[in-house]
Amino acid sequence: MSIGSNFTRLLKKQVSNINSQKKWTHSVAVIGAPFSKGQKKRGVEHGPTAIRNAGLLERLSKIGCSVYDVGDLKFAHVPNDELYNNVVKHPRTVGLACQVLADAVSRAVGAGHTCITLGGDHSLALGSITGHAQHCPDLCVIWVDAHADINTPLTSKSGSLHGQPVSFLLRELQDKMPIIPGFAWAKPCLSRSDIIYIGLRDLDPAEQFILKKYNISYYSMRHIDCMGIHKVMERTFDQLLGRRQRPIHLSFDIDAFDPTLAPSTGTPVLGGLTYREGVYITEEIHNTGMLSGMDLVEVNPLLGATSDEVKATSNLAVDVIASCLGDTRDGAHMIIDDLPTPSTTYESDNEEQVRI
Repeated sequence: MSIGSNFTRLLKKQVSNINSQKKWTHSVAVIGAPFSKGQKKRGVEHGPTAIRNAGLLERLSKIGCSVYDVGDLKFAHVPNDELYNNVVKHPRTVGLACQVLADAVSRAVGAGHTCITLGGDHSLALGSITGHAQHCPDLCVIWVDAHADINTPLTSKSGSLHGQPVSFLLRELQDKMPIIPGFAWAKPCLSRSDIIYIGLRDLDPAEQFILKKYNISYYSMRHIDCMGIHKVMERTFDQLLGRRQRPIHLSFDIDAFDPTLAPSTGTPVLGGLTYREGVYITEEIHNTGMLSGMDLVEVNPLLGATSDEVKATSNLAVDVIASCLGDTRDGAHMIIDDLPTPSTTYESDNEEQVRI
């Protein structure tokens, strides 16, 4: 029996067990994706471990989730992985990693789990969204990030593929996409109306052009300042869910938060989301009942100046994931059906006095 079939069988067994336990509110598969070749800074491959060590699994269990930890995927580094067009770095390695992740996410979603991918850098979203879309072809994406990550391999100045995953996903951009080594398997699965950005504040010129030319919806930090996060989420759901209910994929880069809250990340940008804004986003996504998969990416434990900065960033990642799955600032508890009724008959005051 193949590894893939074993993986699928275990996931389905887990779902069967969960269905017999009505106290659980979510069946959650957690996939670690310790990958860093989509960008140039060491350390982001340790993100999954940092998030788990911050108490993710215990937190999710505490709020009533049945958690199946798949563990960390293994990613190969392709030897002699030459630059594409003298710019794009590690194309074969990144393409293979995204394909491995796509297969893992597809199996998890197919087995009935809400799939949580722990990155790793944001290039991985190509894999997670592609794998999700194999079972939910009508899904929509909410991309929470300081950056649009929509450069093409021909417009990217850095050559880092963590700034390009959305261009591989959008059908409207395919005539602008070159044939790049390692990505022959990747097929676009989104239209421009299927994705909305929240939190943008650092766009390259080509990204600004793409967003405007193709009329891709986004809410920058300026929009959030002017409109408020409540109105932003209201409009987001009107566009994505107004005509029909469909699965949501949330792709959340921790650098969407202000660096004072999430300092341990690779590309921090001042002026980001507050804690309240970020958690409001995820609480509202949970309230739709349509979250089917998410990524939490770009936590880099090696970039924190102190252990407290690393801890703060990792804890914030746990808060984001937990609030997506039902943890609220009002308090989240196991579901109860009724309050207990007293069954013991106690002495009256007169009887108690006589006994004394």
